[in-house]
Amino acid sequence: MANFVIFSDSSCDLPDHEAKENDIHIIPFYVSMGDDKFLKEGLELTHKEFYRRIREEKIFPRTSLPSVQDYIDGFSGVLAAGKDILCFCLSFKFSGSGQSAINAAGILKEQYPDRKIIVVDTMQVTYGQGIMVLEAARLRDEGKSLEETNAFIEALKPHTSISFTLDSLEHLQKGGRVGKASALAGSILNIKPVMIISDGEIIPHSKVRGRGKAISKIIDIMLEDVGDSASEYEFGIISADVDDEALELIETLRTKHGICVNKPICRLGVTIGTHVGPSALGILYMKRMKIYD
Repeated sequence: MANFVIFSDSSCDLPDHEAKENDIHIIPFYVSMGDDKFLKEGLELTHKEFYRRIREEKIFPRTSLPSVQDYIDGFSGVLAAGKDILCFCLSFKFSGSGQSAINAAGILKEQYPDRKIIVVDTMQVTYGQGIMVLEAARLRDEGKSLEETNAFIEALKPHTSISFTLDSLEHLQKGGRVGKASALAGSILNIKPVMIISDGEIIPHSKVRGRGKAISKIIDIMLEDVGDSASEYEFGIISADVDDEALELIETLRTKHGICVNKPICRLGVTIGTHVGPSALGILYMKRMKIYD
């Protein structure tokens, strides 16, 4: 039986059934849909409803991170049962969720001095974090220790990447990521930003004109990164609310580039969806690691 329990904040964007099947405990972010009421992601507001309201009501939501108390409430029962904890958090450069978890761990250490709590800065967002959580669950189920699993994840971080595009700069502008002039120019000129996850941050890579060219660009970025080693990678598609395009992208990768997407389409959650809007579409690619036999 495993001697540790896996937690993650909800920015990992794992579907409920996948989290339950892998015994992963989720600590939710909060989102406000145009008022002062904050709802728990996945519990009080589903991804489907989130994007419906953005599209139909033209809402620009706000997010709030899990509190120290949220983590204390989640951790306490596990520690009392004599288990250690491995907790995954959204990139520390993007959110204070990880610091909330660290603060909770510090408080609980006084009550449970013999227990271990490791908080992981995944340096990733959405399913880039989620795939690390699933890898940790796999190692746990194989009987690896807390320390062995954490060491594997640390080695995995530099080999997990996402390239993505979005249809509008509007949500980035509302979130303070780009200026109003850039957002307006992008709309008029049909400019589509192409982004990558680098060093724990969402970084602008390039701008192209037209959605089709933008999708081609994220494929090019991925192909350049993996080179001749595509067979050594796991691939996934990230979709905010553009699953039809996601299916087309999967087919393009298969037929034109010989790449099999072996992960289900991941629905981008409210944490990142708040900043990029419903049109985000991306490719996740993670190199398979063989630290353990």
